[in-house]
Amino acid sequence: MTKLEGKEKRIHKAQKDNLKCLLIRIFFIILILCLASAWRVLNWLWLRPKQLEKLLREQGLHGNSYRILVGDVKDLFRMEKEAKSKSMNLSDDIVPRVSPYFQQSVKIHGKNSFIWFGTKPMVTLTQPEQIKDVLNKIYEFPKRNNKIFKSLVSGLASHKGEKWSKHRRLINPAFQLEKLKIMTPSFLTSCNDLISKWEKMLSSDESCEIDVWPFLQNLASDAISRTSFGSSYEEGKRIFKLQRELAELIMEDMVKSFIPLWRFVPTTVHRKMDEIERDIKSSLKDIINKREKELGESTTNDLLSILLESNHKEIEENTNNKNVGMTLDDVVGECKLFYFAGQETTSVLLVWTMILLSRYPYWQDCAREEVLQIFGKKKPDYDGLNNLKIVTMILYEVLRLYPPVVGLARQIEKDVKLGNLILPAGIEVFLPILLLHHDCELWGDDAKMFNPERFSEGVLKATNGRYSYFPFGGGPRICIGQNFSMMEAKMAITMILQYFSFELSPIYAHAPSTIITLQPQYGAQIIIRKFRDIKN
Repeated sequence: MTKLEGKEKRIHKAQKDNLKCLLIRIFFIILILCLASAWRVLNWLWLRPKQLEKLLREQGLHGNSYRILVGDVKDLFRMEKEAKSKSMNLSDDIVPRVSPYFQQSVKIHGKNSFIWFGTKPMVTLTQPEQIKDVLNKIYEFPKRNNKIFKSLVSGLASHKGEKWSKHRRLINPAFQLEKLKIMTPSFLTSCNDLISKWEKMLSSDESCEIDVWPFLQNLASDAISRTSFGSSYEEGKRIFKLQRELAELIMEDMVKSFIPLWRFVPTTVHRKMDEIERDIKSSLKDIINKREKELGESTTNDLLSILLESNHKEIEENTNNKNVGMTLDDVVGECKLFYFAGQETTSVLLVWTMILLSRYPYWQDCAREEVLQIFGKKKPDYDGLNNLKIVTMILYEVLRLYPPVVGLARQIEKDVKLGNLILPAGIEVFLPILLLHHDCELWGDDAKMFNPERFSEGVLKATNGRYSYFPFGGGPRICIGQNFSMMEAKMAITMILQYFSFELSPIYAHAPSTIITLQPQYGAQIIIRKFRDIKN
């Protein structure tokens, strides 16, 4: 063998050895990455949930043992589906139908218990003092990140921290009482349209049977469209109709939402949801851009104009700060939220009010007598609506028995002390509005019965000063549109009472059901009759 051949052989051997070393290194790198990934998956799927469970049980909290990945979700949806499969007796004890799993959990494991939403435990809190702390300490108990609902409910409701503070400040002028007073004629116009429609439907004996639920949805949609978008309210109504469709699709998809990355699977439902979301966003941007051009040309008092003016003022006063004000996408998010702030909340409040007043004619008569005493047959005005005591008592009681949202969730991002509990990072807490509003220990033996009299001296007296009544949430994040919703509801109920008496139809099926908000699953069939005031 020549020296050259020997040298080449040594080089070839060295190259083979280097390649072998490289492959071994790559193998160990891949092995380490696989082991690290496996450890992260094991920690996510098993170790961390079991650690959280141990920490909760050591503090006297009880719940089911963790079941890998699904937790209690499968049982929760099964029970809710079974409850929704049939109507219930005509009773206001609706918790077993609306929140069967939470009720069962509290019954079995106690008032401070937990359930599993996938790999996360959710602690149910039922002590008023704890709930008050959670709602007031918004930075220790931030809102839950719910990506499922973000396409539907964004804006102020989903923001946290500094962004939430900025948006709340900019939106607040649109919901001040003097602005609300200016919007009262818009409520009146929408209510007039409803009354006219119902009058045209009356038969020769001046009565008819109506499913009032879609009419009340359209009323609230029309009112929030007029007050939000002014001259563009017809386009606003179309947008709200799309959002209603989107809400139904989200609820249909909810059962699978806890499967990792499920939202990104291109199913027919997901494609439809994306299509609706794009349509909503595009339409809102067109309305906003049009309104931006009109600012300063005329005086407008719809919510969008007030919001844009507030935003422009903020930007002009802080020209050196690029982080002030809202972007176009931010304004779109707030417009989407107007739907729930003004449409969903008001429509469900109205439908349950009509159902309950149909079942309790004594209170219907009392409310009508008050309305006629203040307004007679005249059109309601802002000051008169504020003087309605009995109607207000009735609305408070409806919100107690049938709150629009049945519960609130908050997440724990770092360990936090709550009373005697140390709640670890990574869990969530649930504030069961419906359960608390029906709790006999908090409201007395008649807690599950309709009794507006309990609010005759106001909310503080009715609750004995405890934090047991929060249909619009509470603390700094209390619903910014609550006065808006209550004023619209008072206007609608007042005018309905002026023109009609009503009772439940024999075909009405009592079936409260959650589709984002608490709605009548099979509609609200009511017999209405033209009201004749025999005194006049």
